[in-house]
Amino acid sequence: MSDTELRALTLLGFDELRQASGGIGSINRAVAGRVFRAVGPGAVLVRPVHETVTRGVFAGLGLGTRAIGMATAAAVGRRDAAALSTTPHGSALIAAVTGLRGDALEAEGSALCQPMAVRVDGEPVALDPDSLSQAFPDAGSRVVVFVHGLMTTEFSWSLGSREPYGARLARELGCTPVYVRYNSGRHISENGRSLSELMEQLVAAWPVEAEQIALVGHSMGGLVARSACCHASEDGADWARLVTHSVSLGTPHMGAPLEQAVHVLSAGLARLPETRPFANFLRRRSSGIRDLRRGSLVDEDWRECDPDALRGAACAEIPLLEGATHCFVSAAITRSERHPLGRLLGDTLVLVPSASGRGRTRRIPFEDEYGMHLSAATHFTLLNHPAVYERLRDWLALAPVPA
Repeated sequence: MSDTELRALTLLGFDELRQASGGIGSINRAVAGRVFRAVGPGAVLVRPVHETVTRGVFAGLGLGTRAIGMATAAAVGRRDAAALSTTPHGSALIAAVTGLRGDALEAEGSALCQPMAVRVDGEPVALDPDSLSQAFPDAGSRVVVFVHGLMTTEFSWSLGSREPYGARLARELGCTPVYVRYNSGRHISENGRSLSELMEQLVAAWPVEAEQIALVGHSMGGLVARSACCHASEDGADWARLVTHSVSLGTPHMGAPLEQAVHVLSAGLARLPETRPFANFLRRRSSGIRDLRRGSLVDEDWRECDPDALRGAACAEIPLLEGATHCFVSAAITRSERHPLGRLLGDTLVLVPSASGRGRTRRIPFEDEYGMHLSAATHFTLLNHPAVYERLRDWLALAPVPA
């Protein structure tokens, strides 16, 4: 079949080049304008000529880049190839792009954005009894749903070529692992609603009667899982009553420092015309990334709000799902979480207080016995680590039978 995903990626790449040339032109005009103002009346004759020439040059570059992009996209669109989204490397590339721009691409109807889905071997599985029976021939009543993080896919759980958590849980506890893929550039609350709807359909069409559900989310995936539980509670969804455990691995419950830094930086860069194009570039980051600034879970955190305001309203405090055991794993790159470098960098993307829900002004009511800290580890180590698996297995082994 025609590879529409490759064509969409090609068009997107050339469009980004076109916008980059426009940004360079804006910087050029801003710098030149400051110079001409400093020169004074002597620049009256030179300035119009300079502006006319530079605008023409950069406009020509933009049009040329667009034309080349369309021609290249047309050429690659005629080749037959497997869909990129079904392969580990191709899906990783698409996940990175959608993580950065997934909300805008979805609004444009891009072929790179697909609905949230259960995936098996990279292929989406329809949520009907026949499709699920074929995809999960050994389906059991205990289901463990794995939700990946920002810019990753379900393939990420096999980091380091180790056997993923799901396969080991299936062998040792008889659980059935289910891997979900989603567009991480969307708002977390939107993905949470989609996950709740997906879970309701999954339980209704599951080959056997589902009795227990565990949610395991890495990074953003932990927030999406919490948001899904919030939506399910509000809607009275039946699947939420089956949840025995919700496990977050390196999840920024209190926000992510990198996004917080970018938010402040973009505000600073926007103050000067010479640096404003850089601010505009940073402000094109997706809604999903922006939600990581405070760990936002619901629509009210972003609707009718200025996303670029330096001091936004406090995000809503969402209670944990009642009746479930809530577990967390934090990590730091140092052997001691008290080490100054470990306190400063955490696991390189999420700080320990955020992952454990213990901020200076906010607190998630996790119980200490259901928490774990992994030393000398990075954020992505949590996707597949023997010590994390052992704790995960021990937590799930004690799952009570839901009422």
